[in-house]
Amino acid sequence: MKKILSIAGSDPSGGAGLQADIKTIQAHKMYAMSVITALTAQNTSGVFGVLRVDTDFIKAQIKACFDECEIDFVKIGMLYDEEIINCVKNTLNGYSKIVLDPVMVSTSGARLLDERAINAIKDFAKNVYLITPNLYEAEVLLGEKITNEKDAINAAKSLEKTLNCKVLLKGGHLKASDFLSENGEITIFKGEKIKNIVTHGTGCTLSSAIACNLALNEDIKTACKNAKDYVSNALKNSFNFNYKVKLLNHFVAL
Repeated sequence: MKKILSIAGSDPSGGAGLQADIKTIQAHKMYAMSVITALTAQNTSGVFGVLRVDTDFIKAQIKACFDECEIDFVKIGMLYDEEIINCVKNTLNGYSKIVLDPVMVSTSGARLLDERAINAIKDFAKNVYLITPNLYEAEVLLGEKITNEKDAINAAKSLEKTLNCKVLLKGGHLKASDFLSENGEITIFKGEKIKNIVTHGTGCTLSSAIACNLALNEDIKTACKNAKDYVSNALKNSFNFNYKVKLLNHFVAL
């Protein structure tokens, strides 16, 4: 059985973060392992508090996982600050089978990391296989605005060249399209907007699904397409979380 390690923050409401990663990995019939970088008080409405985990303990968690077995792929989500970013990077030194979802900017455009932490993310990206920024995060990483599809294509290419890793730029508002840059070649994955569903946790779910596909030795284009199809299917089969919110269903048939 393939073993996937998620290094991320915890979401007590279960829709995003570490919990979404675990559900996604299990839905792909793989063994989920986890390292907690931060505890959060959050739900689908927002984040109300964050308690960071001590870096020595984060290092101990990672070491405990790697000492016990061979891990097929690592997915990284929320790292919270510069110290944690550098801790994870240094602890994983020499391991590059990593999908990095740089949790830097919320879907509403709010900055979650300061400038030093953003520079640390850029440095870390040079040691990973794939990075999956959203539009806002790509703008921060490049220092440029992305307003249309042409901008997104150029941004994906520039990020791949600058960060020296493959880039899947999540288009979000750009007609639900995602843009993969691999060796300067762009592949566009078209999507469809699904209305009346809270997209809480879709970024976490997508990056985890990509890691699962890469663990099966799928090529990057196939891995991204399969993962995007999985997320779309989970959204189409969403369920009533409460009286006003519908969430994606991680356990739909692949």
